[in-house]
Parts: sequence; C-alpha cells; structure tokens
Amino acid sequence: MTSTQTHRTQAQPVAEKRDAAPTSRLPGLHRKPVAERRALCTEHVDEALRFPLETGATLPLEVADRMSENVIAIQGLPLSVATNFRVAGRDVLVPMSVEEPSVVAAASNAARMVRLGGGFEGEADAAIMTAQVQLDEVPEPELATARVAEARDALVAAANAAIPRMVARGGGCCDVEARVVDAETGLVVLHFYVDVGDAMGANLVDTVAEAVAPEVHALLGGTLGLRILSNLPVRRMVRVGCRVSADSVGGLELARAIERASRFAERDPYRAVTHNKGIMNGIDAVAVALGQDWRSIEAGAHAHAAMGAAGSGPYRPLATWRVEGDHLVGALELPLAVATVGGSTRVHPGVRAAFGILDVKGARELALVMAAAGLASNLAALRALAGEGIQQGHMRLHARKSTEENR
Repeated sequence: MTSTQTHRTQAQPVAEKRDAAPTSRLPGLHRKPVAERRALCTEHVDEALRFPLETGATLPLEVADRMSENVIAIQGLPLSVATNFRVAGRDVLVPMSVEEPSVVAAASNAARMVRLGGGFEGEADAAIMTAQVQLDEVPEPELATARVAEARDALVAAANAAIPRMVARGGGCCDVEARVVDAETGLVVLHFYVDVGDAMGANLVDTVAEAVAPEVHALLGGTLGLRILSNLPVRRMVRVGCRVSADSVGGLELARAIERASRFAERDPYRAVTHNKGIMNGIDAVAVALGQDWRSIEAGAHAHAAMGAAGSGPYRPLATWRVEGDHLVGALELPLAVATVGGSTRVHPGVRAAFGILDVKGARELALVMAAAGLASNLAALRALAGEGIQQGHMRLHARKSTEENR
C-alpha cells in the first residue's frame, strides 16, 4: 500500500491540535440525569449544533419530508454516547443510535479495558470507490484484460472528464481494470476506481460508470449492461487493532477462552456470522447516529467476510483475537465506505450534532473510529460469552428496559 493510498491517523498533526478535547473517560455517566450527561458530552460542541439535542427536535418533520417519500411522522431512536474510547492517540466520545439494550454499555466497557493498553490503533485506505460497467457477449473476452490495460490512460481521462469538481479537489479516477467473469458467455466487467475524498461516493461513481460506458463499449464490443457502483469497495479498507492485558479482561484463563471463541468463528461459518453481527452492532450504531448508509456498510462487510482469505470463501470472521504472552491482541479489517460530507450529514440536525460530539476531520478518521467501535463490541461479546454467558448482563439491561416500560 502506497503512502497516498493509506491514512495513518496516529501520524496526523490534526490529532495533536485537538489534545485539549474533552476526555472520553466519564465514569458514572450512566447514573447521571439525561441533561447532565448531555452537558458533559457537548461542552466542546457549537451552541447551534447543541440546540436540537436540548430541545429533542433532532429531526423536524419538514426536514424529514424532504429526505424521504410519503412521510407521515418521525420514528425516533435513542442517541447515546459511548465513552472510554481512545483511537489513534486521541480520546473520542462516540455517538451511537441503537434500539438494542447493552450495545452502548458493552462497547464503553470494552473501550475502558483497551484504553489501559493505549487504545485502538489502525489505518484507513484512501476513499477509493468502485464503479462497474458490465458487458455481455464480448467477442474474444480473453483479450479484454490486455485491451483495457492498453487503453488505461484514455479510459481514466474519460472518467475524470465526467467529474471535474472532484478532480479539482484532489480526487477522481485513479485506475481501471477488466475482469472476465464468464468467458463462455463473454461476460466482462470493468472496474473504475475513483477517489471520492470525504464523500461516500455513490453518485460520483455512478456518474463515472454512465459516462465511460460508450468508450468501453467501443473498445470491447458486446452488449452494454449495468453501470453502477459496487458496495464491495475492496480498495477502501480499514484496519484497527488493540492490545489488552489479560488482567484487564479478567485474567489469562478468560483471555484464552476468548481466543478459543475466536478460533471457533474462524472455522465455523454458523458461528462466524454471529461473531460478525456483534461487530456490526457497534459499527451500525455509529453509522445510524452519523447518518451513514448502514445498508451499504453491512453488505460490504459480509461480502468481504464471504470472500475469505483466498478471495473465494469460506465465510470468515472480520475480527480475530490471540493471546500473546500476558496480553490479548485483537485485529479487525473490513471495507468501510463512510462520509463526512453529503447526504444527511449536513441536512439532519441530529446527525450534525452527533458529528459535533465526535469531532473527526474527514472520512478516513471516521472509518477508524467506527471500526474501533466494532472491535470493542466484539471484545465485549466474546468476553461475556466466554465468561458469565451473554444472557446475564444482556438480560439485566433488558429487564431495566421492561421496568421503564411498565412504570
């Protein structure tokens, strides 16, 4: 991976400038009244962004009516904050929106264990999205790869001509390749790789796919098919890891039990999918709070898991855990297309407030935080499963919810 493709936030000077940001270590936050919690978590947030949180009007009906069709009301979710997170050397308060009890508490508790070992570290690739152009019945499909390689510069130029504003901002198409999906039927797909900056990039890559289709057809022949993005952005990966002392998770015996649970998921897809669901508990909750396309994120994550280490299966866990000496070491890797511009990030008042709480500088930093939330959620789940069992703590929080409902 080249330096232009990979972003290591621990080396970013912007993180140093924000050392004065509030600590994420807020013990006893859950015992405080809602108004006091909100005040503690929004001290550094602009007053205009805090207003929707204070009034509860995080999504006015007139805004909702512009965001979707046939709107009749607002369906609310809790907006919570996960504490204790330290990511790439910086404390962050992590907004989460989720209806399931225990997700926020579990992630916060796991993040507390991880911060004792220095917190989460990682890297995020540049925001490269994939545009696909499908061709059927291509004559001599076995020559397609070479023909596209020869025409690479012209095809990249055609793609960039369709998105001049993104090119002016330093992004744009950086590569193209052909895949022969089915030589017998002449099914060939071209992938155009587009740097979309801090955007999720769906509209941009769709524009590229439509614009280059005539040139692709002229080059290879056949019948034009679909022209659209792929939600498996294999060049937009994020990787996070952490080292947790065995004592922090409850002792070496429990750490080894967590490793055994991880190995179980690595060998059994029935377990791996539940293992990954626990990861997505954290990632999706942050995605919803921050107005991200969580359906795209889920699709990409599970597709990556299904590709397997060899690129052809079997389905595998996105995160693994190993005992190294007296530490438990976790690692997570997945494709993650997220945005700090566009979509609901500037329209939805509650989303804007949540971004104010998180205070990230760009999509790649956001990807690191979201991945850290996923790894923390996974650690919490495995620790519970390997220890007291998932039900004891989970059902305790369900019981709290039921008590509130019956008051």
